[in-house]
Amino acid sequence: MTITGYASAINPIGKANGTNLWKLHSTRGYRFSSIFTYNNPLAFGRSVFMGYHLRRPRKHIGPLQVVCMDYPRPELENTVNFLEAAYLSSSFRTSPRPNKPLQVVIVGAGLSTAKYLADAGHMPILLEARDVLGGKVAAWKDNDGDWYETGLHIFFGAYPNMQNLFGELGINDRLQWKEHSMIFAMPSKPGEFSRFDFPEVLPAPLNGIWAILKNNEMLTWSEKVQFAIGLLPAMIGGQAYVEAQDGLTVKEWMRKQGIPDRVTDEVFIAMSKALNFINPDELSMQCILIALNRFLQEKHGSKMAFLDGNPPERLCMPIVDHIQSLGGQVQLNSRIQKIELNNDKTAKCLILGNGNKIEGDAYVFATPVDILKLLIPEDWKELPYFRRLAKLVGVPVINVHIWFDRKLKNTYDHLLFSRSPLLSVYADMSVTCKEYYDPNRSMLELVFAPAKDWISCSDSEIIEATMKELEKLFPDEISADQSKAKILKYHVVKTPRSVYKTVPNCEPCRPIQRSPIEGFYLAGDYTKQKYLASMEGAVLSGKLCAQAIVQVTEAVIS
Repeated sequence: MTITGYASAINPIGKANGTNLWKLHSTRGYRFSSIFTYNNPLAFGRSVFMGYHLRRPRKHIGPLQVVCMDYPRPELENTVNFLEAAYLSSSFRTSPRPNKPLQVVIVGAGLSTAKYLADAGHMPILLEARDVLGGKVAAWKDNDGDWYETGLHIFFGAYPNMQNLFGELGINDRLQWKEHSMIFAMPSKPGEFSRFDFPEVLPAPLNGIWAILKNNEMLTWSEKVQFAIGLLPAMIGGQAYVEAQDGLTVKEWMRKQGIPDRVTDEVFIAMSKALNFINPDELSMQCILIALNRFLQEKHGSKMAFLDGNPPERLCMPIVDHIQSLGGQVQLNSRIQKIELNNDKTAKCLILGNGNKIEGDAYVFATPVDILKLLIPEDWKELPYFRRLAKLVGVPVINVHIWFDRKLKNTYDHLLFSRSPLLSVYADMSVTCKEYYDPNRSMLELVFAPAKDWISCSDSEIIEATMKELEKLFPDEISADQSKAKILKYHVVKTPRSVYKTVPNCEPCRPIQRSPIEGFYLAGDYTKQKYLASMEGAVLSGKLCAQAIVQVTEAVIS
């Protein structure tokens, strides 16, 4: 490694490791101790690393015992966005109780909508088509008891509605916060990484500026200056400027601002693929600017956390329990076949795949936009509100899980940007995630993107291509022919239409949550909200949908 003093998943001599030593206590249980080690032979007594006091390790602690490093939850509660999200959440709990609660039928993975409607005193009935909760955060358990997921999900400090949701459910402790860094692989130096480290002692945006200035491996000083000058209009113009850039791709905007192509190649290919699974020659610059704005304006905005286990049980089930405790319902295996209309063209009922009908006082479709478009009644299709949806199309993505026969060493307890032409981000989940912890074997979870040319390929073809890329990331440990680390098993999860593809000029097509059809609403990250295609956007859209329903109800009562 060219970077010293980093917190690695494995503890080679001379490297730092940190807190929350996880020791296997039982098959699925863990106990914790807070042991800091710093095996640098030049360290004297107690040292300070990343704001913590570090001790020399006890003699009995071997180099592989410190396997996972978690950091304290950052102070998010005083940020403007967190307080705004908290106020919106509280508005449901404090709204006047309805004399007759509405029965709201929610189609899809609309847990956020259902949760906040239940908080407001209404009766949501959520219909999930599959046998698993979570939609885009769904996961499945294989015959060995191992989980594999739809995607590699990261929870940012700049996700105020998601962070509020965790707090409201009393599950803040299920987020495993990592050190405040962004770590990029170096394709020109196989097996090496370059880091952007955000110092805790500095406020935003100084911590982000410091992180960029201190990294001299990816961008030259000249490129940093040119990029900073190019960003000035966005910093001065604020949200209005950001929204006005929707018509340009990332590559077009960079060139327009006089920013060298190498900046795009070194940094923004990786960022584009991480944000929307596509390259910067397709992605709208608005998406990048929104992310940069959050990351630079909030001290902990770019700080990342992993969920401590599988999403259906560790995140979705607490929401379901909350909904059901307030009288709501969640039904699996309830696929919608058709929306049946009244004579006045409003929704009369929903017809399920088994022929059963379900009626409600209001209807919410929280499905992916591509599924919604298949179910829109003919009588609605020519309304501008629905016609504009044609431009919103889900982007394909593939999530790959590979279990190896050994513990890989060239990794971190963090999300890693691969900078590979085929892969986006990846993580060794046997290190970053408590439930998936394994002291002897690594499980890499990788996002394969862009995936449009690979979505129809066989799993074995995708694994073969992935291994060729991993050979570059782990040159001493992985060979494409498996002459080094061997694959024990793998799972490939294909999503032909995932989040909507954030290409230029999509913003005017994104619908507000309340449709022109009385009693019919939409929720999902593609609907109008400021966090675009993300988990945060999905949660916020659900809240805005619930708010629209509550406001209509209160207006009728008054």
